[in-house]
Amino acid sequence: MSVVPAEVLPGSALAVEEAASVGAAELAPRARLWPSLCAIYRAQLSRARVARIPLLFVATFQSIGIMILMRGVVDGGGEAESVVAGSSVLVVAFVALNLLAQYFGQLRASGGLDHYATLPVPPAAVVLGAAGAYASFTVPGTVVTAVFGCVLFGLPLTHLWVLVAVIPLAGAALAGLGAALGLLAPRPELATLLGQLGMSAALLLGVLPADRMPDAVRFTRDLLPSTYGVEAFARTFGPHPDWAFVLGDLAVCGVVGVLSLAVATWAYRRAAVR
Repeated sequence: MSVVPAEVLPGSALAVEEAASVGAAELAPRARLWPSLCAIYRAQLSRARVARIPLLFVATFQSIGIMILMRGVVDGGGEAESVVAGSSVLVVAFVALNLLAQYFGQLRASGGLDHYATLPVPPAAVVLGAAGAYASFTVPGTVVTAVFGCVLFGLPLTHLWVLVAVIPLAGAALAGLGAALGLLAPRPELATLLGQLGMSAALLLGVLPADRMPDAVRFTRDLLPSTYGVEAFARTFGPHPDWAFVLGDLAVCGVVGVLSLAVATWAYRRAAVR
């Protein structure tokens, strides 16, 4: 028969005190939003740099090829402005919407969300960090496409600085939409399909001149987040741009971006707890 000390028994006073002290121990505080966002952004940027750069070239060459094809149909004027602006924003749609929908769809299917769920970071930091990293890849391709389009159609290069506002605002709107599609899709194949459909909508409704579209298609075009980025960029090609309308389009694009990122954050919480 072995003798067990009384202090190690479950009902002893010492065991109760130790259990109480363990239960009273404070957990480490959750990380704040901004430091968490920066850490996830850097991690996503370094992780996706090698894999996404070839796709960025594909997106850029695709937009340049579309402008070359449209050059045989459109001579100049407002239609040329729409083609150049739509093709430039199409690079953002290809990466921020299409690729991000595929990424989150695969992340959910493979159980990768469980890794992020164990980290003491706010859900918004995960969504914003990944969206910001993917949107950052669109900057060089968008600038190259815009410069090439202006030279091809004879448009002025004076106000290309407006891309400093168009790229992040349109990127936020499209990245939030892409993340929400990837997180809400029940299967990764469906997330890929939805991302492709979204990019096709940005292509057809953003690049083609709005004046040649039926009224029903114009209404659908107004529902697309990238439309307002396209309109804001296209308005700057005129000799005297109406900056009030440009700022209005950018404001709408920013509001849509905030709403889409909020929906993506909710979708991340929903997918992480399942």
